[in-house]
Amino acid sequence: MKKFIILLLFSCALSQAFSQGKDMTAVADSITREGKALYRSEFASWYGTDIFAAKCKLKRTKAAGYFSYDNGHGLVNVFFSKEPQPKVLSTITFGYDLDARRYNLDTTGRAFTPVEKDLYAIRKRAIERINKDTIFRTYSNSELNPVPIILDGVKKVYVLTGTKASGVVLFGNDYLVNFDEGNNITSAKKLHKGLIVSEISHDTTKIQVAGMHNHLPGYSEFITSTDICTLMLYEKFTTWNQYTIISKDYMSMWDCKTNQLLILTMEEWKKRNHPKDALKGNDH
Repeated sequence: MKKFIILLLFSCALSQAFSQGKDMTAVADSITREGKALYRSEFASWYGTDIFAAKCKLKRTKAAGYFSYDNGHGLVNVFFSKEPQPKVLSTITFGYDLDARRYNLDTTGRAFTPVEKDLYAIRKRAIERINKDTIFRTYSNSELNPVPIILDGVKKVYVLTGTKASGVVLFGNDYLVNFDEGNNITSAKKLHKGLIVSEISHDTTKIQVAGMHNHLPGYSEFITSTDICTLMLYEKFTTWNQYTIISKDYMSMWDCKTNQLLILTMEEWKKRNHPKDALKGNDH
């Protein structure tokens, strides 16, 4: 019932979003943009991995890893070799329509492009940091997944926790590693306190139309780019219409059908007489 109340109020709140002022709208736009960039990279990696496994069986033992990026014309997934000076083994490209059935596979071996060299370098250094820094934690039935991103010239590696189990969505246990122009690490931080496992139920008697969790003090006040990426990857497999992130001062509401984000201050939320008991969720 709590989630249903929040869902009903979302459409009304969305129509009044601009009343919060340009600053809050800009925050939502910035987080959404980076979250969608992260999602597109993971989309290409998800489906590119399946294609490589099915179509490039003879090259699988030679592959050391993969990464994906937006080249300005579409989404590119590359697998690279185990050599001291790695080379690209395969290039898989997707369109912006995000139709996994429509792709181009090129198995011609080649050298990295300049952008790919940077993506490879920051990915490699992030993995080295993961292996020696105790802030990074692993859980059973999951693995850490480094996702290199270069957006507006800024270099980052997001580290997500991917599940090996079916029927669940994982939020949290994610990290951000920042780099300078020379591909040197400038900082590494944990984005959520812990890990939340959300089950995907298709039982018609237990349909969840909304999901939610809390961000504790010391972590992001808003929904994170990694939250958005996770939601966009899994929302089509859930019955969620909306997902809400609650912090001390803000409510971040993600529409799983339109992929739009609304951020309200808690003061604004309370002005609209939202029930206090609707503000309880999972902390992480």
